[in-house]
Amino acid sequence: MGKPTGFMEIPRRDRTEAPVADRVQHFREFAIPLSEGEVREQGARCMDCGIPFCHPACPVNNIIPDWNDLVYRDDWRRALEVLQSTNNFPEFTGRICPAPCEAACTLNLTDEPVTIKTIECAIIDKGWQEGWIRPQIPTHKTGKRVAVVGSGPAGLACAQQLARVGHQVEVFEKNDRIGGLLRYGIPDFKMAKHLIDRRMAQMQAEGVAFHPNSHIGVSTPARLLLETFDAMVLTGGSEDPRDLPIPGRELKGVHFAMDFLTQQNRRGVGDSLPNQAPISAKDKHVIVIGGGDTGSDCIGTSFRQGALAVTQLEIMPQPPEKENKLLTWPNWPYKLRTSSSQAEGASRDWAVATKTFRGENGQVTALQLVRLKWHQNQQGHWKMEEVPNSEFELPADLVLLAMGFVHPVHAGLLEELGVALDGRGNVEADTERYQTSIPKVFAAGDMRRGQSLVVWAIREGRQAAQAVDEFLMGYSDLPR
Repeated sequence: MGKPTGFMEIPRRDRTEAPVADRVQHFREFAIPLSEGEVREQGARCMDCGIPFCHPACPVNNIIPDWNDLVYRDDWRRALEVLQSTNNFPEFTGRICPAPCEAACTLNLTDEPVTIKTIECAIIDKGWQEGWIRPQIPTHKTGKRVAVVGSGPAGLACAQQLARVGHQVEVFEKNDRIGGLLRYGIPDFKMAKHLIDRRMAQMQAEGVAFHPNSHIGVSTPARLLLETFDAMVLTGGSEDPRDLPIPGRELKGVHFAMDFLTQQNRRGVGDSLPNQAPISAKDKHVIVIGGGDTGSDCIGTSFRQGALAVTQLEIMPQPPEKENKLLTWPNWPYKLRTSSSQAEGASRDWAVATKTFRGENGQVTALQLVRLKWHQNQQGHWKMEEVPNSEFELPADLVLLAMGFVHPVHAGLLEELGVALDGRGNVEADTERYQTSIPKVFAAGDMRRGQSLVVWAIREGRQAAQAVDEFLMGYSDLPR
């Protein structure tokens, strides 16, 4: 513990953001980093707890107290080594992770946790700036070949780990660029895509081969990979969206959120979309159905496209403003959160159900809604019922369905392989071996666990790599 009184003397400070009026004019990142001296001060606030609850709260088990202390002591290079020992891509998580580690911080008992996410981002950004991050090229080759299908965070983490122990790794991606939903699902203002390109260059130097435009199970038979590779890892996303099959669903202007977000990310790199009808929020009343991160991304994107107004609807009741720390800490609390996109001017409404999409001449014009009341039954399960005479209507020119995803797409790859699925429609594989019902086929990330966080995908990719390495070699020195 570098400064025993740091948490008493130094107030919590975090990154700030550019003013709303400025940042909605562009799609660039808008977080304003702390100075190096300020980051060191924030590192000094870490109490180096005897039981560091931040450590198990982090899905990749970042050794947070150690690198906090090293930053405070101005030993940035060692801090980088500690950080990268558990996380392949801190520049991703340092920007888009919700930071369960901060919720678990002991100082969160007084609502002033250490700014762990900001310190993490500062370490990795400084590492790139100083040229400390270099390819880790294996000293020997095993002669084993591994195919990784899907290039999101799980696939990239798995591929990098396997390449670093000498396997020949090839990553197959159905889209024309590598990155999966990191590339096409997350708006540029939350994470610039040059961060992915930079990691790709490092991984290529480490021996990873990338194959975009390779839709395994559709354009390329999955059996070819089974025949030519010693192991195969399925790391695709959970991309089958939850629909809202109510009257008027067929109207123009009602779209899945990911179609909207993907189009904007493609526009951002100058792609033309000749075979797709453009989806734009410009000069429209936008309704986002779904209160999670994807819905929030739709809000920020809509404002930047020039929406007249944005309303976000959530079927669940409004969370409490503040959690009861004595009941929830150090676990992730259920409480009201406001994202940077929501703070840009969105209206939000809770405990609302959509009954009908209304339209004129085939175009959506309004939503017919009803308010809900939630209660627990005798078994303790939450049930909802409509509030009598609570129907109301909202104007809508564009409706974005952001209600989550049910499971990975089954048609194509999964049906051709014939892998067993669990009760939720995800690929069945345990968290010890990550092996599917086909011995040489493994699965990790959202394809195995269902839709989740980027940090969970990185964890699963790393652990699956260790399992694959052990399967191929009979042992593994890779960390779990």
